[in-house]
Amino acid sequence: MTADVTFLIYAFTSIFAIVNPVSGVMAFISMTSSMSKEDKIYIARRSVVIAGIMAIMFSILGELILKIFNVTADSLRVAGGVLLFLVAIDMLFARTSRESITNEELKDAKLRENISVFPIAMPLLTGPGAITTIIVLIRTAQEIDSKMLVIAAIIFTFVITYFIFRYADSFNKVVGMTGMLVMTRIMGLFLGAIAVDFISTGIKGIFNLG
Repeated sequence: MTADVTFLIYAFTSIFAIVNPVSGVMAFISMTSSMSKEDKIYIARRSVVIAGIMAIMFSILGELILKIFNVTADSLRVAGGVLLFLVAIDMLFARTSRESITNEELKDAKLRENISVFPIAMPLLTGPGAITTIIVLIRTAQEIDSKMLVIAAIIFTFVITYFIFRYADSFNKVVGMTGMLVMTRIMGLFLGAIAVDFISTGIKGIFNLG
């Protein structure tokens, strides 16, 4: 029971840190600034649902994806760890993550009528880093119960993300820019530690180290 709780916390921390809705809320506010309250709620709900479905799909198809591309889980751990570490550096320095969304995509979003799929759901929420993290976690979970814990962590992450986006304006007023930067840096620190764990575990597996 303790091991399951520990793994659930580890999975949730990993997924929540890379999805990073606290940082994403600023992009959400920027892209929905001219919308009515009802439209903002609709965009928040639709984008989070779509992003969550995509994340769950990759958790289910993760094993198949590895087989199709003939990629070992340890190789993916190392590659994913490097990617997560780069994202963590961006978060620690409070920069817009190049992995999740670019300035060009933010500008392009203002010209779109429906931004819930692109760029909010993908790549702002479920980007390459999130997909890689989910596949690695699913591959790490050997038992079906552990795999279900990863899916539970995904659902929990996107439920929290919805409420952060749903009340984005209030969240911004309460936490403020300084508070969001502090929280982003803290999550960046956790993400960096998770990235190091991914890389070290992957290297051990590749070279069969004890």
